Parts: sequence; C-alpha cells; structure tokens
Amino acid sequence: MRIIIDVMSGDNAPAELIKGALIAVEEFPVDITIVGDETIIEDIVERDNLDLSRLTIVHADDVINMEDKPLSVVRDKSNSSMSVGLRMLAAGEGDAFVSAGNTGALIAGATLIVRRIKGVQRAGIATVLPLEKPMLLMDSGANLVVNEENLEQFAMMGSIYMKKIFGIESPKVGQLNNGTEYNKGLPLQVEAYKRLSEVEGINFVGNIEGKEVPFAACDVLVTDGFTGNILLKVVEGMGKFMLKTLKGVLTSTLTAKISALGLLGQVKTVKKKFDASEYGGAPLLGISRPVIKAHGSSDANAIKNAIRQAIQFVNTGINVEIAEYSVEFDRKKEEERQREREEAEKAKEAENSSKESDDSK
Repeated sequence: MRIIIDVMSGDNAPAELIKGALIAVEEFPVDITIVGDETIIEDIVERDNLDLSRLTIVHADDVINMEDKPLSVVRDKSNSSMSVGLRMLAAGEGDAFVSAGNTGALIAGATLIVRRIKGVQRAGIATVLPLEKPMLLMDSGANLVVNEENLEQFAMMGSIYMKKIFGIESPKVGQLNNGTEYNKGLPLQVEAYKRLSEVEGINFVGNIEGKEVPFAACDVLVTDGFTGNILLKVVEGMGKFMLKTLKGVLTSTLTAKISALGLLGQVKTVKKKFDASEYGGAPLLGISRPVIKAHGSSDANAIKNAIRQAIQFVNTGINVEIAEYSVEFDRKKEEERQREREEAEKAKEAENSSKESDDSK
C-alpha cells in the first residue's frame, strides 16, 4: 500500500505532517511518500532530529495557500505539493492521497487531475460527525449548489462508505431540512424527498431537522455543501464550547477540582468522543482514486488517522462499489431520457393531429 502525503499544506505544515507520516509508517503496513520542498523538509529533520529513512521524498517547490483560488492547483501553482501529489496519484504512483490544504483547490485538483468516477455527477466531501454515534455528512463543503440527482448520488455513495467502513448493513439516510414533513423546504428538498423515497438501495428515513442531528437520527445526512459546511462548523464549535464549559465547571471550586480527579478518565473519554481528529479526515467520495481531506489544523495524530482512513478506503474497495452503482445510475438516467423523448413525441403527434382535425373542419 502506497500513500502520498502533501506535507506543505495546513496550519501545522510541514513538521506535524511529517511526524504523522512517521507515526503511521511505524503503526501500519504502508509505504509513504511525502511531497514538499526538500530544503524546508531537511531543516525540519535537522531541527527535530527526525529519521526519514522509511519515507520517500518527492520535491515540490511551491505550495497552495488557503487564500489561493481553487484553479491555481492546475494553473499558476501546478508545481505545488498538492498538484504534484495529485498527478502522482492519477499516474498510479500511489494508492491514496492525503492533504490538509485548501479545500477548494483540493476538490478542483482531484476533479481535474485525478477525475471523477464515470457516472458520478459531482464529488462530495464526506465528513464523519463525532456525535452519539458516527454520522456521515455529505456534502460538507464541495458543492454550494446541487440538484436532486446529486443528492441521490450523495446518499448512495455515503451509504456505501458507511457500510464498508463502519459495517452498517443498511445505513439510514436522512435529508437535512427545516421540518420533517415531505413537503417542507425549498423545491430542491421537496423533489429530493420524492426521489430518495423511490430509489432502490437507499434506506431513506425522511427529513431530519437540525435538533435531531446529535441524536443519531440517521447514518448518512445529505445536503448541499453550503448548508453542510455551516452545520459542520456549528457541530465543531459546539463540541469545543461544551468541553470548555465542562472544564470550567470542574475547576470552579476546590471541591469541584477534587471531584474532577475521580472523573478524569470519563472526561478524557468524552473529549476523545467529540474529537474530530480521531477520524483523521474527510474522503472525497466520487473521485476515481482515494483522496482524503485532513483538517487544516491537523496535528501529527490527526494525520496518522487520516493515513489510517486512506488505508481503510483502499482495502474496502469503496470505489469499486461506487463505480458499479454509477453504471446503473447512468442506465436508469438514459431510460428516463428515452421515456421523456417518447412522451414528447407523443405529445407533439397529438398536437399535430388536433391541429389537422381543426384545419379539416
């Protein structure tokens, strides 16, 4: 197994990303290639006394910053660590790619360089939310505007992921909405509700309100990337707020501090439960080869977990099943288009017959 890591992108690059790669190569049966500026990498190695003998280094003399435009990955910064790593993945020089960099650039690069799976209309960011039990949010930021067909594909790809990674045989799929009734929301949500209810292979449980999200109302939650990203940031912020509040309560008085000593193990368990870094990152579902988006603030542990996630993605054959679904999706779409053409022709014939009848009178 060969994993490619863009070590120049992210808030803690490159030191934490290199250290995460070193931890992973010790813990997992994997070969790792790190992509970045060799001069900077060598400085980090000397400063922190690191041994990179088990890693392969590929030089890239540029880096995509968070402020760069998405298409810079294939235009003015095509020699960046992200671009070089994605080209390596597309060429088969690795089995998966991990980056903590600019989300828009990563999506653009994955789509234009690595390419989508045939039949997938749009790739989406699939983020596991650290709630009562794991819930996959898709899309969490790749597509600001979607249609009902995109949401169907998100639902199916998300279901495949949760089945393969978490062993859920028939994942429950919900649509994020402002009410549970079938006719709630904008036209997109109403049409998507109808579509998701009728598609075979999707265990659709209906609309999910925001207040139900933390309580395991479904296994896969579909929405557009704009709404999904807002929900994701709210969940992350609320988790930090709750932990901060808990810490304040447990350290407010001497008695509370003494009591907290007996709860230390439970507090650590709660903290770990709400720590998104334990999942490592978010896969871009729909891309022909595994691409993992690690959090921009990832530390070494988060990068190690992102690598673990990449390994699981490859080993479980998620993309094979998504590709099989996409072929069937295309077949059904062609059948729909054929029916529409036939109905249009019949309507035109009926209109012409009616006109001829009127003319003969």
